[in-house]
Amino acid sequence: MDIQSAKASFFLATTKASACRNFYEGVLGLDLVEEDDFAVVYQLAGAELRISKVPQFTPQPFTVLDWQVEDILAMRAHLVSKGVEPLVFDGMGQDENRIWTVPGTNIRILWFKDPDENVLSVSQRA
Repeated sequence: MDIQSAKASFFLATTKASACRNFYEGVLGLDLVEEDDFAVVYQLAGAELRISKVPQFTPQPFTVLDWQVEDILAMRAHLVSKGVEPLVFDGMGQDENRIWTVPGTNIRILWFKDPDENVLSVSQRA
């Protein structure tokens, strides 16, 4: 048995399924695979994103999902044009575009939240 080659699913939670769909489809441009009484489902590059419908939850204070992009500045511009507000974390030393460079690396990260306050990000290895 080889679990490494098995398809993976990622789970988030939503208490606002309609706002969730508007964000993931209208803002991020994901294609809906299905929606039922339990989840909203999207297909990512080789993985499934299941956003579980829950009556309540507490969002985590850290990144729960990241997309690795080729051009973080272009992606930032796209997200901002769709109404996304990039996050600023005190003490992180983010630049004027609210992008953080991981010390000692060429990895750059831009954080933002979905309607349920899940912390998402896009990152680029320059």
